[in-house]
Amino acid sequence: MANSTWFSSMVLLFLVVSMISFDVSMAGGEGSLTKRQCPAACASRCSSLTFGKMFCKWSCNKCCAKCLCVPSGTSGHRDECPCYGDWYRSAGPPMCP
Repeated sequence: MANSTWFSSMVLLFLVVSMISFDVSMAGGEGSLTKRQCPAACASRCSSLTFGKMFCKWSCNKCCAKCLCVPSGTSGHRDECPCYGDWYRSAGPPMCP
């Protein structure tokens, strides 16, 4: 009985540590993400939109693939990822949401 309690505690601890590590990596600065992590980070970044969500995810994934970083939150915080925040379209608006 004691072994199963210990094992359950260790599994729970591992899951908590994994979730904390994932949250930190999403806003860890440039180069902190891998390309495989970009879709999840961009889904979170674009989650508050109702209109234009597909375009937001498309452009966010393009920016993340280049910069390997997505700022935390659903807007702002561009200082966390200078590459992401400084990329502009030729017409003027930012490339990255």
